[in-house]
Amino acid sequence: MKIFIKIIIFFCITSFLINQKISAEEKIKIGLLVPITGENSEIGKSIIKSVRLAINKINNSSIEIFPKDTASNPEITLKNAKKLYESGIKIIIGPVFNENLIYLDELEDVTFLSLTNKVINNPKNIISAGINSNSQLKTIIKFQKLNEINKTIFLIPKENYKEEIEKSIKQSKIKIKEVFYYDSDPTKLTNQIEKITKYHIRKQNLEDEIKRLKNSNEKNKEKKIKKLETRHTLGKIGFESVVIADFDESLKSIITSLLYTDVSPKKIYFVTLNQWFDESLLKEKNLQPIFFPSINKENYDKFIETYHKTFEEYPNQLSFLSYDLIGLVYYLALQNNFIIDKKMFLKKNMFKGKMGIFEVKDNKINHTLNFYKVEDNNFKKIF
Repeated sequence: MKIFIKIIIFFCITSFLINQKISAEEKIKIGLLVPITGENSEIGKSIIKSVRLAINKINNSSIEIFPKDTASNPEITLKNAKKLYESGIKIIIGPVFNENLIYLDELEDVTFLSLTNKVINNPKNIISAGINSNSQLKTIIKFQKLNEINKTIFLIPKENYKEEIEKSIKQSKIKIKEVFYYDSDPTKLTNQIEKITKYHIRKQNLEDEIKRLKNSNEKNKEKKIKKLETRHTLGKIGFESVVIADFDESLKSIITSLLYTDVSPKKIYFVTLNQWFDESLLKEKNLQPIFFPSINKENYDKFIETYHKTFEEYPNQLSFLSYDLIGLVYYLALQNNFIIDKKMFLKKNMFKGKMGIFEVKDNKINHTLNFYKVEDNNFKKIF
């Protein structure tokens, strides 16, 4: 009951229903480090507009936002971060990209709420606010328990975020039968999936069984043979679900290879990470159903609608996260008696934002996510 009451309180704050009076001395100054110039400038501009929406929603003149450019360059990022710090700012939302974090440990007294979802090998003053793999695996564990899934394999691409996923698997204690690593190169991928799914063994099982029946005196053997000839393989796959740590076209390539090896999402749970409601998946009927943990879609759609109505354009996905981070900092500032420092993120707190519930503790942010299924031209919420 206490937890329920707390969440109601947090929701009220997140919905910005608080209208607390703050004196002139109790200003909440927040830095914003995003790419305003350069190749990623559209992302930065979208984030700034999203922050404007959040500030307008809070409707409290005590909050001041100070945007600075990263130009997607770590040296420029450090230079402008120093300028923010010299003006008295100790909480900065950003940078957006992980590669721009490398020099920021020079500013020990500044806490950066980076929009990255990578949590390892970051400077100590960086808090990753993106949807990390820990949060996603925690949600998948809940799905496993609801469906009594005991045999799960994990497919991880050899490049990019291999180390990140490995650490999350260990920390989350998710029930995994086996972990496999694959190449994104299509010329290698199919062969690797064949080995993982024991495709050639199951194919040989089918050929052997048809041959055995032909040489047997079993009743109705012709009917049995005809039925087997409609199949591609015979034998157990050895797992009930597969978690694929991939997205976009690479994800589709993996699933296509699984289908080729006679592993169907109609029989095996296909679960994936890092999804933001990719509508191209809705068109791929043969790949469905696909399950994935994610932010709250209803709130996400409402945010897009409000953003488009206000600016006559569509937002970048990261701008949705930055919208919630303004609310989070505001809430923590209230809890910390308007003292803006790193201690704000040490004490355990829960904050219900538009994305979902933020869990803050020991300078870490995790998310309580929803779980969805892609099926029948729709994103269906499971929980």
